[in-house]
Amino acid sequence: MCGKKCRKVLACVSAAALLAASGLQGCGGSSDNQKAQGQEAQSQESKKQEEALAEMKEFSTGDGSVTISLDKDWDTEDLGVDFWLGAGSTDGAKAVLVMQFPKEGTILPSDSMDSVKSLVNESYGVTDETDTETPTIPGMTGVSASICKIDADGESAEAYLVFGETDYAYYSLMYVADTIGDKEITSMKASCASFSEKPLEIEDNTTVELTDTVRWFNASYAVLTELNGQDYNRFAGLPANETTKALEQQSLDEWWGVTDRASADETLTWILNEGHRFGFVDNCKYLEESGLGGVEADKRQEFILDNFEVSEEEAQAYISSYALYEEFGEHAIDGWDYCRAMNLVSFYYLAGYYTEQEALDKSLEIAQTIQPLFESWDDLIGSYMRGYEYWAEESSAERQAVYEDLKTRADNPFAVDFKMALEKTW
Repeated sequence: MCGKKCRKVLACVSAAALLAASGLQGCGGSSDNQKAQGQEAQSQESKKQEEALAEMKEFSTGDGSVTISLDKDWDTEDLGVDFWLGAGSTDGAKAVLVMQFPKEGTILPSDSMDSVKSLVNESYGVTDETDTETPTIPGMTGVSASICKIDADGESAEAYLVFGETDYAYYSLMYVADTIGDKEITSMKASCASFSEKPLEIEDNTTVELTDTVRWFNASYAVLTELNGQDYNRFAGLPANETTKALEQQSLDEWWGVTDRASADETLTWILNEGHRFGFVDNCKYLEESGLGGVEADKRQEFILDNFEVSEEEAQAYISSYALYEEFGEHAIDGWDYCRAMNLVSFYYLAGYYTEQEALDKSLEIAQTIQPLFESWDDLIGSYMRGYEYWAEESSAERQAVYEDLKTRADNPFAVDFKMALEKTW
């Protein structure tokens, strides 16, 4: 299998699951002699690529949607994603990563080429990019290529980085080596020329009809659904299938520590009975009892630093939380917990911890708990935003902007009446 460096680079890809530039154009106005020289160089390059292909064999993604030729002596590395391919030399000196981001039907954020490029660049610490000649990739448009430096888990290397898209998916293809030279670029161009895509029909085991009640469920966490590049017009935001199941299980483990039905139930019980609102109220009441409410706003930081062993940053977080408590009372951030509870149920369904029937029934139960506590979507989502700020200790401006944008769309998820009669419609 791949050596230490390549394994670290490949592991970085898996952890990212974690997301267009045009190709260089030739200069005009060449002389006949220059054109002849260019044609000769092109011919030599084609010959080199043919020689490189002769030393390759076909590799495929786990789901069979992509096939590409790579060095016949290389071995694959499991990236944990069926539609990604990683392979490298046994000495760990070189590797190729083919990352597919289907435009529909996965939990990966693949709403645009820009988001894919940003994710890959961020995940790999891409620096020192220099545009270079683009490879020819059958069926792919918007192809761009660059030579760059990357850093994966402390291991630095050079890379020949290619982006492009098909009707089915966005792609990032990367050749990684200590040094990228003509030989590596020729090899990667030969591999790219062998690229073949076989789009898969998206399996969806969800049977629930999108009634107004289900739309209400979806609206309660539509902001996060939109941020994740998913579909708020589909129950749970994604099709239910084995790929989504595996990725959702991984995500739940990473973000919530949920690994099975028992831990799923335990976490949902916690968020419904306590959640972050419990700590919020407890902290604010303690600050109130300590006399913070009687201190002028511009002197509160000094008061907290004098009376508690906290940093200035922590003091400011307490001041912000207490301001929410003063303005909105004990229930200031309740919406944060309740919206996340609704979202968790949808995650449990996709992960296979709840059946569709269980997820719908539990969603209805939570929705009927939420509805009497708030006057409108603005009221509920406002509470959600305050909770986000309390938990993340940062502005909710980005999420608020998403909410405002969603309300202007033709398929506005918040168009469903907040006070409608929530009924069992399945």
